Amino acid sequence: MKGIVFAGDRKLDLLDFADPTPGPGEVVLEIMASGMCGSDLKFYRTPGGAKALGFKMQDGPIIAGHEPCGVVVAVGPGVPEKQAWVGMRAMQHHYRGCGVCPHCSTGWMQLCVDGVAEVYGVTGHGAHARYMKCPARTLVALPEELSFKTGAAISCGTGTAWGALQRLGLQGDHTIAIFGQGPVGLSATQLAAAMGARVIALDTSPERLARAVEFGADVVINPKETPDVVQAIRDATHGLGAHLSLDASSAPQARAQAVKCVRTWGKACFVGEGDGVTLDVSNDLLRRQVTLIGSWTFSTIGQADCARFIADRKIDVDHLFTHEWTLDRAVEAYQLFDSQTTGKGVFLPG
Repeated sequence: MKGIVFAGDRKLDLLDFADPTPGPGEVVLEIMASGMCGSDLKFYRTPGGAKALGFKMQDGPIIAGHEPCGVVVAVGPGVPEKQAWVGMRAMQHHYRGCGVCPHCSTGWMQLCVDGVAEVYGVTGHGAHARYMKCPARTLVALPEELSFKTGAAISCGTGTAWGALQRLGLQGDHTIAIFGQGPVGLSATQLAAAMGARVIALDTSPERLARAVEFGADVVINPKETPDVVQAIRDATHGLGAHLSLDASSAPQARAQAVKCVRTWGKACFVGEGDGVTLDVSNDLLRRQVTLIGSWTFSTIGQADCARFIADRKIDVDHLFTHEWTLDRAVEAYQLFDSQTTGKGVFLPG
């Protein structure tokens, strides 16, 4: 089979790999949809790729892609019948931990006490290929009502947005400011609107702001065209500020604005990876009773809850995807995605 490999420095290869065979406790997924995630760009862009960023790699090239969704086509020995079966429609939680510590046993394998043993698509073979091998316990059933593309989105970007909104305790009477309308931020806009909240969407791309309106944003703000972003949010909230904010951009200035724009007793959540932020702890946090939250993806239970919410409310997550690609067009796909001005892409390996 062919698999996409990030070579780093904005280069990638399409290499030949043997079709995988499941070992004890493992399954093989035939990948029907493999989403492109913004966090992949750091491995795509960085000279030397994931290894240069300090990840402990397996020997040899690693297949990229950590938004897997497909159908189980092979089951290894020792897999309980209720856990996985041939023909099962499944998403995959793209981490492997020890499986038994307090975090792994509650579905938070990325928080494993012993450290993450595998990040699929980074340190272990991911989903930018026809087949993917993984532990059966990392599978999350895909509701019949949902497409494989929606399942791929939930497997990271949309699931990450869901996890952050749950951490914030979003309610229908809240106003939330969402900084960055890439795949994660746009997912947060769509989900927050579906929960009944009022959404203020921020991005420097007019195209992404237009999409935010399509996905339910009530107010849009372009920081490039707005002298005082925090004041603009206060003006849109009767002078009080947003109840909640979520930064999906990872830009230091946006993170600071996300904290400053919430009202007294408000909550701000950082979900975008990388870079830093400078805050006046007394004035930005303490003296306004502001809660600052970090949110890193989601648990297997949260992934299942997100899928069920989307299915029950018939949310059009497929609309996130603006481009569909075959594996042989990987170079073109990542060059476009690297521009970060367009929507989300997905590989359809089958």
